[in-house]
Amino acid sequence: MSTVIIGGGPAGAAAAIALARSGARPLLLERDAVVAEKVCGEFLAADAAQRLGALGLDLAALGAVPICRAIFASGPSQAEMRLPFAAWGLPRATLDAALLDTARAAGAEVSVGMPVRDASWNGHSWRVRLAGGQAIDAPALVLATGKHELRGLRRAAAGGAIGVKLPLLGTVPEAAILLLACVGGYAGLQPRPGGGANLCAALDPRAPGVAEAARSGPAFMAHVARGSALAERVLAGLVQAVARPLTIAGVPYGHVALGCEAFRVGDQASVIPSFCGDGVAMALASGEAAAMAVLGKTTPHTYQAEWARRIRGGMRLAGLVSMLTSRAPRLLVAGVALAPAVAGWTAQRTRLG
Repeated sequence: MSTVIIGGGPAGAAAAIALARSGARPLLLERDAVVAEKVCGEFLAADAAQRLGALGLDLAALGAVPICRAIFASGPSQAEMRLPFAAWGLPRATLDAALLDTARAAGAEVSVGMPVRDASWNGHSWRVRLAGGQAIDAPALVLATGKHELRGLRRAAAGGAIGVKLPLLGTVPEAAILLLACVGGYAGLQPRPGGGANLCAALDPRAPGVAEAARSGPAFMAHVARGSALAERVLAGLVQAVARPLTIAGVPYGHVALGCEAFRVGDQASVIPSFCGDGVAMALASGEAAAMAVLGKTTPHTYQAEWARRIRGGMRLAGLVSMLTSRAPRLLVAGVALAPAVAGWTAQRTRLG
C-alpha cells in the first residue's frame, strides 16, 4: 500500500514530489479532471520562489509577473512601501499544472478527475472511498484539500470568511500589489501575466453588501471600489474576464490544526490571512514536512504539533495585520506611511514558508 494524497494543489503536489524523490510511490488524487483556478491571491514571495526552485520550477519561465512594492489604501488615504523581498504574481492554474507535471516526472502516481467521497481511519490504516464507489487502503493519508472540507475529516473551526476572486482585464499599477480596505474586510489587486489583474478578497459574510458582491462581478468591483479613492480610480479602468467571481465560504483564517490521524497540509494545516502571509509557500513547506514525517515514521500528531510551533508567532502577527486592515485600515495606512521600516519588518516576519 502507498501513501495517499488527497488534493493536487501546491501542498499535495509538494508532498508527492518529496515522497517520490525519496523512493516512495505515492498516489495523488485530484478531484478536477482539468487544472482550474482557485480562490487565491496568487502572491508569491521569496520563500515560495526558493521552494519552487528547489522543486525544479522557474517562476520567470512560467511567466510570473515581478512585484516589488505594496500600496495600502483606505478612504482618501494611501501609502506605499517597497517590499523587503522579491515577489511575483502567478495564476494558480499555471502553478498547479506545473507542480503536478513535476510530481509525475518524479515518479508519483497522479490521478485527476478522482473526487474523494470520504476517508476513515480504523486504527491501523486508512480507507479512502472515491465518489465512484471504489475504495483504496493506505498506511498514511496526506490531506491537501485546501479550503474545502472532506467528509469525516472536517477541520474543527467555526464560522469563517468568504473568499472571492475575480480575474480582470485592463491596466493596473506596474509591479505593485494593492491592499484595498472595504466594508467587511479587504481586497488585494495585483497584475497577472499577459496583462490584467487578479482581484481577491477576504470578507465577513455578515457585512452589508458582501453577499451580493460574492455573486456578481460588477457588485464585487463596486463593493471594493467604495472602500478607497485608489480602488475607485483603478477599478474604473478594468473589466471582468470571467462571467462571475469564484467564491468559497467558511474560510477559517487563523486556524491551526492539531490532533488528527491524517497529515494535514496547506490550508488544512493552517490558514494564514490572505495577503498578510505567503500561503502558497506555507503549503509547499507543510507538504514537504509531511512527506518527511511519513518517511521518518513520525506520527501525524507529532508532525502537526511541530508545524504549529513553527508558524505560531508569524500567524499571530499576520492575524494582527489582518485585523487592522479590516477594522482600522486608516491606522494601518498611517503606520505604513510613518514607519515603512516597521511595515517591512512585519512583512518579513509573516513569511512562514
